[in-house]
This record gives sequence, structure tokens and C-alpha cells, in this order.
Amino acid sequence: QVQLVESGGGLVQSGGSLRLSCAASGSIASIYTMGWYRQAPGKQREMVATITTEGRSNYQDSVKGRFTISRDNAKKTMYLQMNSLNAEDTAVYYCNADVLTVGLSRVNYWGQGTQVTVSS
Repeated sequence: QVQLVESGGGLVQSGGSLRLSCAASGSIASIYTMGWYRQAPGKQREMVATITTEGRSNYQDSVKGRFTISRDNAKKTMYLQMNSLNAEDTAVYYCNADVLTVGLSRVNYWGQGTQVTVSS
């Protein structure tokens, strides 16, 4: 009933940029906090950045000054602008959303993930 679909991942050289998108659809009444998480090979999933409905954001220290999270509530879409990428940013990036459904249930959803690979 609710789907999160990531896009924008791919292969990029060190120092390059990518912009990820996460589009939410389905039986959604409203979306509260959204966030980007990533999982690198051999490591646990970690928070990259989160953003509230009002636009207040938080970042993992390692991406501050390089990444910018944003959202368009009318389009139910979240973005992650990634600049100055390095090999340590290589990971599968996952979209997460705290959703109030049309049936008034509050449910946490995950997308399928999009691969970001930074070549050194």
C-alpha cells in the first residue's frame, strides 16, 4: 500500500557528485521524518541524514558540509545531494520514512536501496 522508490545511484569518480531521490506513493495521509541510511560492504547500516516535515535536518559527521538533504512535501519526495564523494561513501543507500497511512496507522517503511559506487 505504501512504496518508497530510490533513484539516482550509480558509478562516479572521486570528487564527483550524485543526487539521490526517494519517491513515496500509495495510501499515504502524511509523512513525518524521512531519512537516508547506507550500508557499506562488511559494515552495519548507518544513518546518513534525516529531515523532519518542517525541514529540520541532521547529518552524520562524516558527510557534513558535503551532503544536503531536502524534501518536497507536495511531491512526497526526498533528495540527497552528494558532493565531493570519496571511496568511503561507496554503499547501498536506503530511503526511510515514518508514514501516517490513509487508514491512520503510523508505519515505518524502507526502500529497496540504490547502489552508489565511488571509484578511486
